[in-house]
Amino acid sequence: MADELIHGPLGTKTAHLCVDMQTLFAERTDWHLPWLQRVLPGIVRLAQAKADETVFTRFVPPEKPEDMPGTWKRYYERWRGMTRPALEPAMIELVPDLAALVPPAAVVDKSRYSAFAEPQVHRLLQERGIDTLVVTGGETDVCVLATVLGAVDLGYRVVLTRNAICSVSDETHDALLTLYRNRFGQQIEVADIDTILDAWR
Repeated sequence: MADELIHGPLGTKTAHLCVDMQTLFAERTDWHLPWLQRVLPGIVRLAQAKADETVFTRFVPPEKPEDMPGTWKRYYERWRGMTRPALEPAMIELVPDLAALVPPAAVVDKSRYSAFAEPQVHRLLQERGIDTLVVTGGETDVCVLATVLGAVDLGYRVVLTRNAICSVSDETHDALLTLYRNRFGQQIEVADIDTILDAWR
């Protein structure tokens, strides 16, 4: 299927929302994303071109499992090695090529999968008059999925950058791209970086 933006060009009310491109996922940790390095150059290119319009999220684990509610406690009991005391502080940071763009790019920390679990994300975007989001980052089938569905629920036009999202699973990455196109076609568009940059001037 050819890339296209079926709802037209991207205007001044567009922001680039980059999800969790952090050292935590780039390095050989328990949460390592092998694809991250493959998609990083494209994300850097987009973020450099639109640094003023870029918002990065960082996934910040808790100090201890007991700090989190419900099933998140059980989750971090399984991943205790990924709680903050077990990690070097630098692991939470954005990968260096993206960290270099802050400022003018903004950073918002989150403790859940969806960027919109943190009220300040929606508030920041609304203060800037944003109604359209170009989404990059990882993982396609976890934090990107949760963020995209949160954005849809809030009424944003969502443009998912096909060659700038990543997952540890080829199978679920491909399945999610099919889902986005086939089930959410009125609210989610999928296009590559060149198509997006050509449309966002």
